[in-house]
Amino acid sequence: METAVGEGRAVPRYVQIAEDIVQQIRGGVLKPGDMVPSESELVDRYNVSGGTIRKAMVEVRASGLVETRHGKGSIVRDRPPVRHRSSDRFRRSHRQGGKAAYLAESAQSGATAKVSVLYIGPMEAPEDAAERLGVAAGTQVLARRRLYFRNGTPVETASSYLPWDVVKDIPELFAENPGGGGIYARLEDHGHEFAEFVETLQARPASKAEASELALSPGAPVVHLIREARTTEGRVVEVCDTLMAADQFVFEYRIPAAD
Repeated sequence: METAVGEGRAVPRYVQIAEDIVQQIRGGVLKPGDMVPSESELVDRYNVSGGTIRKAMVEVRASGLVETRHGKGSIVRDRPPVRHRSSDRFRRSHRQGGKAAYLAESAQSGATAKVSVLYIGPMEAPEDAAERLGVAAGTQVLARRRLYFRNGTPVETASSYLPWDVVKDIPELFAENPGGGGIYARLEDHGHEFAEFVETLQARPASKAEASELALSPGAPVVHLIREARTTEGRVVEVCDTLMAADQFVFEYRIPAAD
C-alpha cells in the first residue's frame, strides 16, 4: 500500500490525496460546477496507481462535496451554506407569527426556502411511529410527507404521522398548506397545547434511495432524526421521521444547568 509519513505515523497515500482534493474544493480552487480531474490526470499529478486514486475518490465522495455523474466523472456540488437547527426552533412565538419552524429558521439565515408536499392522506402507522403514538401497529393515521429545499437544493425529507382521532376534525391538516404557523399552529388552535418536543438523532450513511432523493453522493452522511410532539396532557400527537443532508446542518442546543 502506498503510504506517506505524517506526524510520526504512516498515512495511506490515498487519504492524503483525498484530503488535498477536499481542501482544493473548500479553498475555492475547485469551484461549484467544476469537474474534478479525471483518474488518469490524478494518476499523473500524484504519481500513484489508478487503484490509489479510486480509493481517494471514495473518500472525497463521502465528504458530500462532489457528486458522480455516469459517463461524466465527478463534479463539485453547488451546496448552499450550512444553516443552524437550534433548540428554540419550535417556539410558540414563531407559530403565532405565522411561520412554521423550517420557514422561520430559513428566513433567519437569509435562505430561500421551499417545501414540496409529496403525500397527504391516510396510512397504516409504521411500527416505530405507532409505538411512539401509543397505538397498535397498522392503525390508521394521517401521514404528511414533505421534501424541503434551501436555495433550490433538497436538504431534508420529513414524514409526519398524526393520530386519526386528533386530525379527523381539523380539515387544514389535510391540505398542502395548513396555514400560517404550520401543522403545530393548527393543532394548538384546536386545543392541543404543546409542552415539549423530544428528538432522537442518529448519524449514518445514506442509502441509495435516500441519496437520490436528497441529491447526495451514494453513502454520503445523513442525520436521521425522529421527533415526538407532546402536549400538556402528556399525549404524543405527532411523530416526525426526518432525514437531513449532514453537510447542511449545525445543531445548536441550550441545556439548562439547574433543576
